[in-house]
Amino acid sequence: MRIRILWPAGQATATLRATPTTEALWAELPIESTASTWGEEVYFGTPVSAPREDGARQVVEPGTVAFWTDGDSLALPYGPTPISRDGECRLASPCNVLGALDGDAQVLGTVRPGDPIRVERA
Repeated sequence: MRIRILWPAGQATATLRATPTTEALWAELPIESTASTWGEEVYFGTPVSAPREDGARQVVEPGTVAFWTDGDSLALPYGPTPISRDGECRLASPCNVLGALDGDAQVLGTVRPGDPIRVERA
């Protein structure tokens, strides 16, 4: 499954694995939300609510597409967050890993807090 994430200054695509959370998200697409940032992470609310899955992780690679179960949000880290150590991508809490962005995750640096975000099937 592939998704496209769009915001005023850019867009990215991502390839997702088949997981229960991915299936729930896929069923709700397209979704529109408002971006928030936390260090070098973009996150935004979704209409999906999902439990933490086996394999949920707090430290991930840049460009990971994660679902933050505590906030019903997609979390897209592209660099360190305020709680990172040694430059890692450390999320606020363990998140369900859904997949990864295609290409350079640094494109997320153009997302500004309050930007409208749209996620659709690619």
